[in-house]
Amino acid sequence: MKNRAPDTAPGVSRQLPAHADLNLLRTFLAVYRAGTFTAAAPALGLSQPTVTAQIRALEQQNGRELFTRLPRGVDPTPYAHELAGQIAGPLDALAALEEADTVAAPVRLAGPSELLCVRVLPALAPLVADSVQLRVAQGLPEPLLEEMRAGRHDLVIATRRPRGRALESVPLADEEYLLVASPTWAGRVTAQPQADDLREVPLVTYAEDLPIVRRYWRTVLGKQLTTRAAVTVPNLYAVLSAVHSGAGVSVLPRSLCQEYLDSGRLVLLHDPEEPPLNTLFLVQRPGSEANPHVLRVRDTLRRAARSW
Repeated sequence: MKNRAPDTAPGVSRQLPAHADLNLLRTFLAVYRAGTFTAAAPALGLSQPTVTAQIRALEQQNGRELFTRLPRGVDPTPYAHELAGQIAGPLDALAALEEADTVAAPVRLAGPSELLCVRVLPALAPLVADSVQLRVAQGLPEPLLEEMRAGRHDLVIATRRPRGRALESVPLADEEYLLVASPTWAGRVTAQPQADDLREVPLVTYAEDLPIVRRYWRTVLGKQLTTRAAVTVPNLYAVLSAVHSGAGVSVLPRSLCQEYLDSGRLVLLHDPEEPPLNTLFLVQRPGSEANPHVLRVRDTLRRAARSW
């Protein structure tokens, strides 16, 4: 998954810089893919001033500007697109050869904590038994994607598509969201309740602005939610625990609460024909395919997601 440009850019000749240093070209490609000097530096194991100096050296060698400096990041010039198109394949192939001579590095994977525990890690367990090493982190989409741009993650499962063209992504699966409660609370409301029927029922959520619950009220119940949360907790696991304990109702992803529904510990309050869906995206850091274990993890997740 590389940020590739067309084979030729208008007015640009297909000619590599004369006597270009391999390390300078590697630095250029890392900046081109990351979109900033700051993000490229840790991925290269260099300081930001060193990255800046190497880009300037390559520009001086070639007599052409490679990037337009912006308030946040850089924008490749037409010549930079041309150069990246010429060197990305050979440099990635060289990195793969270098990697083949060493033990494959651990795969750095990140995503929502609940999804990692319920879906992702069980799917990847057989790979761990087959010598794949994992370094797993959890968090919210935007911070994780920023960390990926800085080279800290190879793969990220995100609940939204990354902005810009530096990171490419593919849809992984659709997560279904359900309105659930404990049996005690379910006995106090009517079957297939409407918004007015739930006005006096306590709401449990992981954030004060009730993002998931608010969306459910708007898209399924056809009303704007005006009730404040009765309980806010740090994450969806805590929401599940609070709802199961009788604190109120909430909207949870099916993957997290299906076992509780099957056992009767939770009750589905509403069964719309079209429940809200949230698409999960699998994002891969450009250049990470040099590690063959990244490809194994990626392909395993895509196969497993067909049954999620």
